[in-house]
Amino acid sequence: MSTFEGSLTAPQGRFAVVASKFNHEIVAKLVTGAKDALRKYRVADDAIDLVMVPGAFELPIVARRLASSKKYVAVICLGAVIRGDTDHYDYVCKAATDGILQAGLMTGVPVLFGVLTCENEQQALDRCGGKEGNKGFDVAAAAVEMVNLLRQLP
Repeated sequence: MSTFEGSLTAPQGRFAVVASKFNHEIVAKLVTGAKDALRKYRVADDAIDLVMVPGAFELPIVARRLASSKKYVAVICLGAVIRGDTDHYDYVCKAATDGILQAGLMTGVPVLFGVLTCENEQQALDRCGGKEGNKGFDVAAAAVEMVNLLRQLP
C-alpha cells in the first residue's frame, strides 16, 4: 500500500494570504501567525503576497481570482466572524465557508480556511495567539503541507 503525505518543506512557488479588514485586531494576529509559519517552513518573504478585503464575506471571490490566476501554489484565507444579536453571523459564516471551499475545488489550488467563527470576542482572542494557539499559523502550515501533498498525487 502506498502512502502519500505532504511535508513541511518549503515548496517552490508563491503564497497568497487573503485577510479580512473587519475585526482587524484579531485578523492582524492571524496574519502574523501565518507569516511566522511560512517563514518557519522557509518560504521567502518575497514569495508571499498579502491581499486585504473588507470582510469575511469577500474572501471567496478574491481567493478564487487568485487561485485561478495560477500565480499561487496556495491561497490562505484569514478572517474573524463573531456572533452578534442578528442572523448576520450565520449568513456570513456560511457564505465564507462555502465560497472558500468552492474556490479550491474549482481551481485545484489549495485554498485554506482560516476564518475564526466564534461566539464572542474572547474565543477569537484565544485562537489568534492566546491559549488556543494561533490558527493563522496552523492554516499556513497546512497550506505548505497541502501543496507538497498535491504535488505527489497522480
